[in-house]
Amino acid sequence: MDEEEIRRPSGRIVGQSLEGLSVAELEAYLAELRGEIRRVEAELARRRDVRGAAEALFGRPGGPSDGR
Repeated sequence: MDEEEIRRPSGRIVGQSLEGLSVAELEAYLAELRGEIRRVEAELARRRDVRGAAEALFGRPGGPSDGR
């Protein structure tokens, strides 16, 4: 299993109050958020690659290959 697949949520909620967190907790939270951003960016890139491959194979809807 991939490390990201077994990663568990921290229990924090985006947008929650940061008032009660220590500097160390804030730094850890920021590292988690940056990791999550990298994970989302990687998924977006993967999906865009798949979409681009599908469009290259089948033609882009509304493009020259649809007979319009």
